[in-house]
Amino acid sequence: MDEHLAAEELEIRKVQPYQARKEYLCPGCNQDIAEGLGHLVVVPKAAPELRRHWHHPCWTHRRHRRPGRG
Repeated sequence: MDEHLAAEELEIRKVQPYQARKEYLCPGCNQDIAEGLGHLVVVPKAAPELRRHWHHPCWTHRRHRRPGRG
């Protein structure tokens, strides 16, 4: 969902490796973002409860990925 919003509708936060204290699932590749791995948190401004954690390259290439990867 958040990958289709315009940049001004999103807040993108960088999470440094020392800040990454939990494991998350990246919606771009459906793979784990390991504890201790730097990544991005993408927060829709209109719906902050829908925030998602993304690998840097998955977010960068989100518009070029085929759907259904998992």
